[in-house]
Amino acid sequence: MAPLLRDADESDLPAITALYGREVQGGTATFEISPPTLEEMTGRFAAVKRHGLPWLVAEIDGGFAGYAYASPFRPRPAYRYGVEGSIYVEEAARGHGVGRALLMALVERARAMGLRHVIGAISDSDTSAASIALHRSLGFREAGVYRQIGWKFERWLDVTLMQLDMAPEGDPPQTPGLDLSGGLA
Repeated sequence: MAPLLRDADESDLPAITALYGREVQGGTATFEISPPTLEEMTGRFAAVKRHGLPWLVAEIDGGFAGYAYASPFRPRPAYRYGVEGSIYVEEAARGHGVGRALLMALVERARAMGLRHVIGAISDSDTSAASIALHRSLGFREAGVYRQIGWKFERWLDVTLMQLDMAPEGDPPQTPGLDLSGGLA
């Protein structure tokens, strides 16, 4: 069954916090070491929404299967046309098209906002072949690799940067981009 996608709301934050906390404690998709509290995740959710960016939830058979959101790429005004996508999928839902559906939806939302770039920062390049392949299949290109940039679980981890340019012809922007005057937080 295909995942159902919808906009996240505050009632989703306990499931989002739990999934992210499991990834912090046992995975390498994030370089955080201590799981954030529900209060901290609520603040992150509010910051994304304050920028008018999408935060999506995926469900399979009515159950929480994962989430994704876009956040400003960098705080400087010249970066206002780029966002970074973050995707987390429940272990039991992996391999069922959840990550693909979430990434495609994030790209379409960013495109509809008149943004130009979506960046994926895929950590642990050695074990993230599926994520890298997913990004490639949707038109992302490798922009570089930070080698041994993170230390987690007693080993060095790489980060592969993937970039989707939604206006490769280089035309001037048609929208004002993100308002970054209030910073990223």
